[in-house]
Amino acid sequence: MPHFVIDCSENILKINSPENIMQKVYDTAASTDLFDIGDIKVRINPFEFYNIGNTKDDFIHIFANIMEGRTVSQKKNLSERIITELKLMFPNVPIISINIRDFEKATYCNKSMV
Repeated sequence: MPHFVIDCSENILKINSPENIMQKVYDTAASTDLFDIGDIKVRINPFEFYNIGNTKDDFIHIFANIMEGRTVSQKKNLSERIITELKLMFPNVPIISINIRDFEKATYCNKSMV
């Protein structure tokens, strides 16, 4: 935990490599000191087929799933820092966004917990 899932138009990967994009998100998340660096997970899903307001505009959207317990201010800072870095990396991409969702501690389970 946390998981950062990057959805993007396929063309994004022609502008910069998936490894660079994922590393930027990883490094930015790590720099907030909200997470243990060994726990940060980043994945990327490029889409060939999509419709953005009836256009084929390029886009990047990150679904950030984190364990509950961070303040709104901490989550806002995380969002703004990641978007700032991606905006620098992709100045001509019109849509770059993120949303943060909290995992509920009481219902979260992984392999090591059972």
